[in-house]
Amino acid sequence: DVQLQASGGGLVQAGGSLRLSCTASGLILDDYGVGWFRQAPGKEREGLSCSTRGYTPDYTDSAKGRFTTSSDSAKNTVYLQMNSLKPEDTAVYYCAADYYSSTYCLPEEYDYWGQGTLVTVSS
Repeated sequence: DVQLQASGGGLVQAGGSLRLSCTASGLILDDYGVGWFRQAPGKEREGLSCSTRGYTPDYTDSAKGRFTTSSDSAKNTVYLQMNSLKPEDTAVYYCAADYYSSTYCLPEEYDYWGQGTLVTVSS
């Protein structure tokens, strides 16, 4: 079975940083496109960073300049480093993987999802 385990969320003050992790089992993340998404209460799921397999990620406007993705192949883990956090970044953050995903960062392209990790940014 494929499992994606997202972690690292929590409560942080505005201007602070968090690093989220997404560890996979049942698939090798380097062989898949990987995306980071978030969903705030009452809002649709929003793409942040998406890569096709083997390529560097593209960032959406919500993530550019403040969020950075990286990976550790040995740990089969990808990371989302989030800096200069704002209250409007408060959301549940998800990682996702799919063999055929594009860089359009559309949630419907992804078959495998982590369970989400809550990020709360206080003002």
